Amino acid sequence: MVYRFAFILIILFNINIQAQNNPTSSSENQSNSTTLEKKKLKALFTDEKISIDGELNDAIWNKAEIATDFFMFEPDNGKQISDNKKSDIKIVYDNEAIYIGAILNDDEPNKIMKEITQRDDDGSSDFFGVSLNGYNDGQQEFRFFVTAAGVQLDCNSNAQTGEDFSWDAIWTSEVKITDKGWIVEMKIPYSALRFPKGNNQTWGINFLRQIRRDRQLYFWTNVDNKKGSLEQQAGELHGIENIKTPTRLFFFPYASFYANKDKEGTKTEIKGGLDIKYGINDAFTLDAILVPDFGQTAFDNKILNLGPFEQQFSENRPFFTEGTDLFNKGSLFYSRRIGGSPSIYPETTVNEEVINYPNTVNLLNALKVSGRTKGGLGIGVLNAITEKTEVEILNTNTGLKRKSVVEPLSNYNIISFDQRFRKNSSVSFINTNVTRNGEFRDANVSGLVFDLNTKKNTYNLSGDFKYSTINEYQNQKNRNGYNTSLNFAETSGKIRYSTSLNYVTKKFDTNDLGINFQTNYLRFNGNVNYRILKPTKILNSFQLNSNIYSEYENKTGYLQGFNLNTNVNLSTKKNDGFGIGINMRPVKIYDFYQPSVEGRYVELPEYYSSWVYFSSNYNRKFALDVNPWAGFTSEKGRSEYGFDFSPRYRFNNKISTIVSYNYSKEKNTKGLADIVNDEIIFEQRDVNTSTISLRVKYALNNKMTINATNRYYWSYVENKAFEKLENNGTFSSTNYNQINNQDFSTWNLDISYSWWIAPGSQLNVLYRNNSANFNNGPSNVNKNIGDNFNSLFGDKLNQTFSISLRYFLDYNRVKNWI
Repeated sequence: MVYRFAFILIILFNINIQAQNNPTSSSENQSNSTTLEKKKLKALFTDEKISIDGELNDAIWNKAEIATDFFMFEPDNGKQISDNKKSDIKIVYDNEAIYIGAILNDDEPNKIMKEITQRDDDGSSDFFGVSLNGYNDGQQEFRFFVTAAGVQLDCNSNAQTGEDFSWDAIWTSEVKITDKGWIVEMKIPYSALRFPKGNNQTWGINFLRQIRRDRQLYFWTNVDNKKGSLEQQAGELHGIENIKTPTRLFFFPYASFYANKDKEGTKTEIKGGLDIKYGINDAFTLDAILVPDFGQTAFDNKILNLGPFEQQFSENRPFFTEGTDLFNKGSLFYSRRIGGSPSIYPETTVNEEVINYPNTVNLLNALKVSGRTKGGLGIGVLNAITEKTEVEILNTNTGLKRKSVVEPLSNYNIISFDQRFRKNSSVSFINTNVTRNGEFRDANVSGLVFDLNTKKNTYNLSGDFKYSTINEYQNQKNRNGYNTSLNFAETSGKIRYSTSLNYVTKKFDTNDLGINFQTNYLRFNGNVNYRILKPTKILNSFQLNSNIYSEYENKTGYLQGFNLNTNVNLSTKKNDGFGIGINMRPVKIYDFYQPSVEGRYVELPEYYSSWVYFSSNYNRKFALDVNPWAGFTSEKGRSEYGFDFSPRYRFNNKISTIVSYNYSKEKNTKGLADIVNDEIIFEQRDVNTSTISLRVKYALNNKMTINATNRYYWSYVENKAFEKLENNGTFSSTNYNQINNQDFSTWNLDISYSWWIAPGSQLNVLYRNNSANFNNGPSNVNKNIGDNFNSLFGDKLNQTFSISLRYFLDYNRVKNWI
């Protein structure tokens, strides 16, 4: 029934599109047929070797066609670049790669900003970039940037998901600052691109230039911010003919050394492995990790979690972040499930305790195949296997131990199909599956997702239907549920609006390979916003947003979520940012999750809050972000407030530091304390949380950086009173008085040295230490920050030193060696 409903909506939407694009008036027909011709550039073939040195002194550059006449994208959309910032771009190619040469004039070359950063971070720098679309379909682009300091950035981008800088390609570039501006020279191998077979190629192309000191961004083609996405307004590259692309087969062998020290002693470990990337054909690529090593990934920012839901962590493992847009369709994939904590906690008797329950499960291997055909069909397959994991359970009376499986051998699989059409729309199907060996829980989830835009990108209709099946062997039956949504939005002009509906059944569950918290609700969202499309005399940008959100529990019809908010965000001519917002919940709502008992809920009072922020222009050596906020409820004395304070200072182009301090306090808030027989006990409590972090960057050059990241987190809870939850969600008095104050703190420090010894090859040296401290019980919390800080050190400190070398080998080069 839901499939039919979605199908009818799609048909009606397309009929509406055709009506809009086929007006009866002949004058309107003439107007619609008048479109700006795309800019075109012809590439020139060469069989001579080109030196990538930032000089552009090879003879072939003098013969190449020139692309010029850039237009501003922001802040003053459509304004042509001034003559003293003239930009001339040329392209030549051979059978291995395309080469881009850019002469970027600047009448004040001494003011060109060129902060040296690590890869994929432009910092406070001018940059030049090129966007390439081998299929010229207005959909996905591959973008390559070089800053004036010579730092490389690359990403893939599409209108649906935006830019993904986790994608990394292997290419070469050099820059040179001159007395007239700066020069960029780039070599982008065909192996870094995707395009169809054919004797004559026509690619989508655009060039980008940022002049950082003025915070201005220019494009070669005039990208109109009232029209469609950047990808749909690109120019065209012609002239690439009869190229013979090499085999796309790359090897990434690695070797790592680890030394870990804790209170148990020091352990050392040597690891080695191999990653493979293979171009199955011009469109599809296979990525495989045969022996994973994620020991140098960033630490997780753990918190004291007092809510009913698990904490969600960011993904830091490159294999699961690079080129995963196909697998994220429908938001069914949470990659931290693969190799994350075990899915089972063993049952124990009164006299038993679990020894060393693991935080993670070992990943044995993983592979993914992804790509897109000439017809716009994207296909992705991801598969990963984790090993069987057991723990020991100690009987404290007898001293005997037994083993119990906490995670069987498990297979994780995703299949995704994404059909793009009309350069701005798509329909996708995705399936996720987790199969565990033996009589353990299995899961299967499927989703149909659509994203439709009118030809002129003025309206959008999107939605999805997702269906989950959980097989619980213990219950010998399946548990099925579904989640469906429908969204409509106007997407052009100064005034825009959107509205959406979302319905989720109680048994919908994606938590084996995805993550979802709340189910069993009907949700409504609405938004209206106003923005300026051109700068004014005092503002570069201005946007006013108003939103409404409401959510109803399906069985009772009770309101379990409601919010009205209005916010303003703007930037001044000096590129300082300001914002202010007001949130209101003028009605009571009902929380069905905090009680942790089926069918029970807690009544939450009316709530009002406000926030402001200021963010100064990062171009200045000293910059500051400030964000205070406060909220209160209709219950006397129940409130919360906090602030974020983050100064940053750039000493020079090599050294910079960012300090952040975040503080929040919840006064007289209520949360679950205990369940005694049939009584659900809530506590009235104060929660104080502070986080201090420090980031320091020192760049020796544009291929060698030292980074230090430090985080200290402290949160403590003080009990004040206890109440019994009644069946109607209100509270009454109780004799319960088991005080359980909580105190949780963590410390993390990472110091890393990174050296890109060659394109695609990297040496990393890492020193890391971390510790955590958790106390709970009737004793009062020690509020002395010095004592808390010191408690994290001594024998609680875990220390790791590691060295890792990852080297890039191109099959074609290895073949020549042999």
